[in-house]
Formats: sequence, structure tokens, C-alpha cells
Amino acid sequence: MMDFYTGKVVLITGAATGMGETSAIEFAKAGAKVVVADCNETEGQATVDEITKSGGAAKFVKVDVSNAESVKAMVAKTLDWYGRLDCAFNNAGIMEENAKLADIDEAMFDRIIAVNMKGVFLCMKYELPVMVAQGKGAIVNTSSVCAARILPNCAAYTASKFGVVALTRSAAVEYGGSGVRINAILPGAIATPMAKAAIAADPARLERIKHTRPLGKVAEPIVIAKAAMWLCSDDAEHITGHALPVDGGYVGAA
Repeated sequence: MMDFYTGKVVLITGAATGMGETSAIEFAKAGAKVVVADCNETEGQATVDEITKSGGAAKFVKVDVSNAESVKAMVAKTLDWYGRLDCAFNNAGIMEENAKLADIDEAMFDRIIAVNMKGVFLCMKYELPVMVAQGKGAIVNTSSVCAARILPNCAAYTASKFGVVALTRSAAVEYGGSGVRINAILPGAIATPMAKAAIAADPARLERIKHTRPLGKVAEPIVIAKAAMWLCSDDAEHITGHALPVDGGYVGAA
């Protein structure tokens, strides 16, 4: 699989921190030319700098995935820089609520849906025509275990991640004959800045995680990077429309 990425062009959103950052670094280590896309320019450029100082190839593009023109420009810049797009990891997302459904602020609901679900829609909207024209490509979208197992106090987030799975499956069916595969990853408890902040706000959360995961731990972002790399590679050539939990057994134990 590692040889597969030599010279390939990989676009990753939400690549400034967490799972996206680690994935960008790992794709680059495998020989890919990586486009690091994020709304956080400082940390996004830091990801690029880490890749390039190790001899890898990467460029940063600032993007708001909830804005069509911004996403369109992101894909256009990728083509300007590298001339093609082989793989996309649509990973950008937010989780900003901690309330029962009736107590969720409407503006927050709209923002979560716009970033997490509409963002994936817009990314695929502009990535797919490029890959279809090439005759080959692979897309991985970040959903969540919340799309398979309901948790309280995150209805908007859960709805957005269910939507990602629906978009993934719809695209996989519609583009199955084009040479483009589309899959989703459902991360469980991963040690990202977002997850660490949630645990800091509710320390008992860590013990709940340990007791509800058969593997009994919070995973490092590298596990998501490895899953995304496998799904984008030809090792997964007959897999499309799949929603893959990477969750320490949390979904299976429900």
C-alpha cells in the first residue's frame, strides 16, 4: 500500500490538527503530494512545514468547507498545483453542543450541519467531476460512531454524521461505474484536540469510554490515518459505499 501513494495527489480537509493532521503526515510519508486544507491557517501551515522539513511534498489552502466558492477554489488550487486529484479525505468537522435537542441553539444547529454535512456534500460536489474525468479516484468521508450508536446531548452532531453516511452511500451508488470509490470512516474515541477538550470538561467521560469499548482505550489519530490510507488504496479496490467503524469495538458491543 505504501508504494501506491508515490506521486499520488491527496486532498485532506481539517488537516491542521488531530486526525487530519496525522493523516496528512502519513500520506506524505508514503510518497503522496498532500494538499492540507483547513480554516486555521497558522496550524495548517505548521502541518505543511512538518511535512516539507521531512522531505515530503505539501501545500496549504485555507478553506471554509461550508462555503461553495471556498470549496470550489480549494479543488481548483489543487489542480493548479498538481494537475490531478487521486484521493480526498473529507475530514473537517466540529462538535460544539452539549444539550438536549430542545435546548440546542438554532444557530449552532445550522453551523454544525453546515460544516459537518454540507461541507462533505460540497467537497464531493467539486471533487467528483475531477475524478470522474480522470477515470479513477477514491474519497473517504469522516462520519462518527454517533451515526451507528446514539449518544445523548449531541443531536445536531449525530444528525450531521448520519447525513455523511447517507451522502457517502448515495455517491457510491451514483458513481459506481465511473472508477471512483466513496467510503466513510466512523471514528470512535480518538485523542484529538476536540476529544481532549470534551474529556477535560467531563473527566468521567474517560472512564465511560474505557468501560464501553471492548478494547478499553482512547485511540491515537494514527488509527484513522491508517484506515483512510487503506480505503483510498487499491488494496480496497472492491470496497465502496461502506461505513467503517474505527472505534475499539464500540458499535459492535451495542
